[in-house]
Amino acid sequence: MFDSVRKMLVAAMVAGCAAPAFAADMPEPTVVEPPPVYEAAPVEYGGWYIRGDIDYHKSKMRGTNYITYGAEPCPTDCGDPDAWQGVGGSKSFDTTELRSAFSIGAGLGYQINRYFRTDLTVDYWLKSKFKGSTSDDGNFGCGSPTVPCQSVDRSKMSALLLLANAYVDLGTWNRVTPYIGAGIGGAHVRWGDLINDIDGFEQRHKGSKSWRFAYALMAGASYCLTDRVALDAGYRFTRIEGGRMFERNGAGPGFDKGFNTHEVRAGLRYSLGGSANGCSEPQAVAYEVPSEPIYTK
Repeated sequence: MFDSVRKMLVAAMVAGCAAPAFAADMPEPTVVEPPPVYEAAPVEYGGWYIRGDIDYHKSKMRGTNYITYGAEPCPTDCGDPDAWQGVGGSKSFDTTELRSAFSIGAGLGYQINRYFRTDLTVDYWLKSKFKGSTSDDGNFGCGSPTVPCQSVDRSKMSALLLLANAYVDLGTWNRVTPYIGAGIGGAHVRWGDLINDIDGFEQRHKGSKSWRFAYALMAGASYCLTDRVALDAGYRFTRIEGGRMFERNGAGPGFDKGFNTHEVRAGLRYSLGGSANGCSEPQAVAYEVPSEPIYTK
């Protein structure tokens, strides 16, 4: 019996020593952590922005005319001594041309939502050179020889354009957001003195200035430079109604019938609150360790 007890004790001691070694040989379970979760960063739609622009524009005059005074060309019946004594009329320039020019502008706007924004803009059009010509048959009375004459007319035009604009942003692809828009407002047009040159003899007509109705249509695209700054480039068509061009000096006053202007524009928009529209990017959400680890075999 004693031998049996001794064998049992020896077997227990051997088993106790072997257990730690066996446990050391067993592989440890692997903890599996879920991958990071990515989601689009929240976009803070709605907020103020400021903008600055430059443009290069070409204006086409829609017509000009001026008042004439004194005798008109001799009518068909030159035997009537009173027939040629006209009281004045209206004539048009034979040719008109406004040179291209630059403008600078600034504005304050508000991003209402992802697809709609508005702004108020002011643009100063630098001086555009004007060149025109007028002609007359030179008939100063019945019996006088007809001596045609032609004049060359020079002046300069500048304007201050104020517009309230609305835009529809059409979506964003690769940080590019195309848009269309329209604006309405007014333009303060300033004409310089008109110099009328006939064969070296110059006559000066004082230039006029006036407020006129104006509207614009535009299309373009913006590109995100940073989360707050966007580069804006596009085209704008601006229509300015007519008004007085120069004052009377012998002939006059003169009037222009307005302008159709084609503008190529570029500028920057800076968002004062939150990201600029379309400029936010996805970012990783912070991972939280689960309360109970997940093991795999």
